[in-house]
Amino acid sequence: MERIIQHVREFHGALVVVPGPDGDAPPLAWGDAFFYHAPDGRVPSNAQPYGTITTKNLPGDTASDLDPPDRWRVNIHVGRTRFRELTGEDPRTPGGRHHDLAAADLVMPHPVYGAYGWVCVVTPGDRTTDTVLRLLRAAHDDAGRRSARRHDPAGPRPRDDGPARGR
Repeated sequence: MERIIQHVREFHGALVVVPGPDGDAPPLAWGDAFFYHAPDGRVPSNAQPYGTITTKNLPGDTASDLDPPDRWRVNIHVGRTRFRELTGEDPRTPGGRHHDLAAADLVMPHPVYGAYGWVCVVTPGDRTTDTVLRLLRAAHDDAGRRSARRHDPAGPRPRDDGPARGR
């Protein structure tokens, strides 16, 4: 988990937030990590994180069985196109393939946010760590492009569907 957090911290314009008891985040968020494109070093008021690390079961999100020691899940917004490439499923079609959402070291649809183009990996290992790092890089770059469009005086552009192909 620390390797992934450190890797994201090295991205230009990345902000990694890891709440703990010394801050004002609720205890439910303590120990988790949130990845933003934020060159100014402040959590964006108008954007969600493009990736997170979850270290425990959350209300309504227990399918990954994250409460046992040494289990955690990285979650990445990849967009619908990349989601289909990674999972072979359409994120908008519920009830795709059956997934053991507690299986470790596999890229699969996020158990709650898959329909929105999010994938996840429970406790990445040898099979998935490099993929996770590449997907986080692409998600960071895409978040930067979305941010630039929001702040472009020429006005909004068509909506982005996630990371570009070929990454």
